[in-house]
Amino acid sequence: MTLVDPHPPASGTPVVVPAVVLDGVSKVYGQVGAAVPALDRVSLTVDTGEFVCLVGASGCGKSTLLNLVAGLDRPTAGTVERPAGEATLMFQDAALFPWLTVSRNVELPLRLGGMGKATRRDRALDLLRLVRLETFADKRPHELSGGMRQRVALARALAQDRRVLLMDEPFGALDAMTRDLLHEELERIWRETDLTVLFVTHNVREAVRLADRVILLSSRPGRIVATYPVTVPRPRRIESADVAAQAATITDQLREEVASHGGR
Repeated sequence: MTLVDPHPPASGTPVVVPAVVLDGVSKVYGQVGAAVPALDRVSLTVDTGEFVCLVGASGCGKSTLLNLVAGLDRPTAGTVERPAGEATLMFQDAALFPWLTVSRNVELPLRLGGMGKATRRDRALDLLRLVRLETFADKRPHELSGGMRQRVALARALAQDRRVLLMDEPFGALDAMTRDLLHEELERIWRETDLTVLFVTHNVREAVRLADRVILLSSRPGRIVATYPVTVPRPRRIESADVAAQAATITDQLREEVASHGGR
């Protein structure tokens, strides 16, 4: 028997496909008697091509959630699905190999994937063009600024050719000007590549500057307290009044959440 949708989408209406689906996800570390709950019944769907930021107090499980989506850990309960394919994870530390050139750092996942030498060199150069660092291909990481090293790390993450990019405080250690420039670069790359991005940050303004939606997590164990669609039209500036206003609304609720948990 063939089931027919009694309310099919109108002709020409795009079908939204989820890239990440978390259903009732909980994560507990340790054993009974010394267990530490990190996440509690988190359900979240991130659509393909969407840019979602996670904010919350330290220890609320933001990084744990990324690790679960990346497949680096398993939930204690619930399910994590990536219908759009595998995910790649980018950290705050660029973690480049100092003895390799910029190009060789980007080539590394391609080499591990079995790509031929000439092909991977061409692909690495394409990715360096995408992050606007092609002229630094033969430099070593110590010859680059912090922001440039993060752009190399982004190119290396993109080399894995995954449709979901997970970013864990990638700009947290950078100065305000460099961070602002990298916001523009990341938004440009996100638009050009149609990536799905799940981005963790402590900086609420950064979240509003970048995201389609901001997800606020409670203090430990992490639960979804609120979801904020970002209404500020793109392109945005982190210092704009509209970004500041929506960030202030989210920050007020974040403060209430932290206060209700005794500052944990």
